[in-house]
Amino acid sequence: MTAEAIGPPRRFFSFPDPVNETAVRVTAAGVATMALAAVALRRPELLAVIAYGFCARLLAGPRLSPLALLSTRLITPRLRVRHRFVAGPPKRFAQGLGAGASVTAVLFYYVANLPTAAFALAGAMVVLATLEAAAGICVGCLLHALLVRRGVVAGAECADCADVTGRLHRPSDALR
Repeated sequence: MTAEAIGPPRRFFSFPDPVNETAVRVTAAGVATMALAAVALRRPELLAVIAYGFCARLLAGPRLSPLALLSTRLITPRLRVRHRFVAGPPKRFAQGLGAGASVTAVLFYYVANLPTAAFALAGAMVVLATLEAAAGICVGCLLHALLVRRGVVAGAECADCADVTGRLHRPSDALR
């Protein structure tokens, strides 16, 4: 079952809430793989593809992102795991951080002529996306929860937005 099947119809430029955690992790594996390829092969065009994907997912959820569509429509439905649905706002916040970092990497490479800085950001994306994909640890979600608790970001009405730690370290939820 997709997040779209759970809630009411939503506007095109919106983000799903709730979000299928399995699909997020599959998408993160794709991001980690592309970022690793960008670094290993020194291919800046992959940085642009990653940046497009993050921006597309931030603006419209999976609708405009080929990687997210592959994850949500083809791969995730075929996985024999227990799918969990989690709050969308922390995931959207994490997509925003990814968009910011990946667009910065593209600007570092193509505008500022700082390829080392661009690929260093891509290396950080490898680490963070791998944490999400392999362990279900979303650093952006943890930061979002901290900011909600401090009153910097709206979301106090969403218990899962203010405390995402209940999602961590559940071996039974791991992708098999």
